[in-house]
Amino acid sequence: MAEAGTCTARTGIPALPATRRSRFAAASRKGIAAAGRALALHRGIIAGIQWLIVLFYLALVIVPAFLPLPPEGAHLWDDLRLFAQFIFWGVWWPGVMIATLTLGRVWCGLFCPEGTISEWVSHRGLGKPVPRWLKWSGWPFVAFVCTTVYGQLVSVYEYPQAALLVLGGSSVAAVGIALIYGRGKRIWCRYLCPASGVFAILAKVAPLHYRVNRAAWDDAEKRKTIAIQPVNCAPLVDIRRMTSAAECHACGRCAGHRNAIQLAARMPGAEITDLQAKATTAEAITLLFGILGVASAAFQWTVNPWFVQIKLQIAEWLIERDLFTLLQDNAPWWLLTHYPEANDVFTWLDGALVFAYILGGGFLLGALLTIGPLLAAAILRDQRLSWQRLTMALAPLAGISVFLGLSMLTVGHLKAEHLLLDWVGNVRLGLLVLGTGSALWLELRLVAQATAGWLRRALAFISLALPAVIIFKVWHTVFFVW
Repeated sequence: MAEAGTCTARTGIPALPATRRSRFAAASRKGIAAAGRALALHRGIIAGIQWLIVLFYLALVIVPAFLPLPPEGAHLWDDLRLFAQFIFWGVWWPGVMIATLTLGRVWCGLFCPEGTISEWVSHRGLGKPVPRWLKWSGWPFVAFVCTTVYGQLVSVYEYPQAALLVLGGSSVAAVGIALIYGRGKRIWCRYLCPASGVFAILAKVAPLHYRVNRAAWDDAEKRKTIAIQPVNCAPLVDIRRMTSAAECHACGRCAGHRNAIQLAARMPGAEITDLQAKATTAEAITLLFGILGVASAAFQWTVNPWFVQIKLQIAEWLIERDLFTLLQDNAPWWLLTHYPEANDVFTWLDGALVFAYILGGGFLLGALLTIGPLLAAAILRDQRLSWQRLTMALAPLAGISVFLGLSMLTVGHLKAEHLLLDWVGNVRLGLLVLGTGSALWLELRLVAQATAGWLRRALAFISLALPAVIIFKVWHTVFFVW
């Protein structure tokens, strides 16, 4: 063991004495817990920030939709349409993905404008009980897929009218649900939000979470030694039994409650490798078919040269046979992209092929990825290591995959401003390696806990590694081949 003033064998860096390391760790734990308590104590400040974000969000969604096309030579800093487009898709959403991977669902609990508005409205609504059909665990996946596909058909990333339709439509739906159900709760966020399923999966990777001490909770309830104020958990989490960061919105309202809940650090991915943690089929399907399947296809179809070739071949085949119905471009803008003033118009053929590529190609990719965890679970034959749990090891790679897809928009905007971006390729490759390596590491830790022999564990790990390698190859092709 290294003494004070000595160096560690691996790094040559002076090692801290054990007592100083323990003091540093204790101070870190106290600092993190204090940050959580601060969120509980300063709800008024947080509410003010939330409503400022609501105003900023509404301005960026609504105003640009009524502005003309940017003139030639316009820049991000002097045209509101370009600025809003860059902020939403080039900065805002990539930042949300990184924040969720590192801090949990802080976006949902502290900053999301839809959550703020819907919770406020629900206090003034009918307050009806939530029906059973609305609690179906598959709604986030369905909403995510529908929103992703529809957003691509109307070019939500390029035009503020489409952004107003998709984002504004989601906000209106959230308010409508809040007016009917809720009683001060975020019903939309919990059950129907298109991004909820994505955030729930990525939050499992986060090194920060709200930890519940059941023993302290029960002791406080038994002794009644402290004044207990009820906590309004807006996303309807059973706080006492909370063991996962997936449903927790990380708002901090419950921090310090009964002296049993605190913001705490953990190993990244600890929830994924915990065999006692929950892993559901809905989460696994969202991860495989939604984030890694449909979302990847949605980001990639515009750069796929095969897609263009197939479209041209089909168009030629139709022209040769005097079949022009699919080649017409008379669809309204809210159904298919239709902006003739920008020379950007989808024909019915374009719409059909985009729909088929994203939905069909995304589901095909998801099915291919599913083979790995299904095969690994069959090889291990360990009830604790279901295919759903093994699938969760891909969560860090899924988060980085979405970030890389959104960052394509960021890079596109910056290139339009003629900025030098020679470093982008190396950063993308580094992120791919990080995401793939993280997934493989979690897979190895899961397989190592199996009761099977070393040969079956090795075969299971190889099977699990295949999906990670496939996603790496897909993005490598997008960035470095196409």
